[in-house]
Amino acid sequence: MAIWHSEITLDALEKRGKNSMVELLSIEFIEIGDDFMVAKMPVDNRTRQPIGIMHGGASCVLAETIGSTAGNCCVDITKQYCVGLDINTNHIRSIREGFVIGTAKPFHLGKTTQVWGIEIVNEKKQLISVNRLTLAVLTR
Repeated sequence: MAIWHSEITLDALEKRGKNSMVELLSIEFIEIGDDFMVAKMPVDNRTRQPIGIMHGGASCVLAETIGSTAGNCCVDITKQYCVGLDINTNHIRSIREGFVIGTAKPFHLGKTTQVWGIEIVNEKKQLISVNRLTLAVLTR
């Protein structure tokens, strides 16, 4: 059973990210499942530290982008919206180039909060980071 409040498409998610950090970092949503959402981000000069590996903050940006987008797709956006309250990231492996792919799945979808788990992997499916995002569900 799908967790989404209404039907969503990859095209709609792409349009939602225009003129934001999502577009700036070329984050692209690539899959929507019944209870998960997937996006990828390039590892390049925009997302690397000066020493040449992906910046830890870039992992957080990808995780919060996917989790917040997914969270907002679980509520009636004419009445509510979701914003980040807390993010926790554990960096497991570094990456210098290519793409990272994040998958968000909910742990909890409540009336006032949501908790999402986001795993980020490289193109070889090796774990880069694990993230937990808590969202506040607010009334418009």
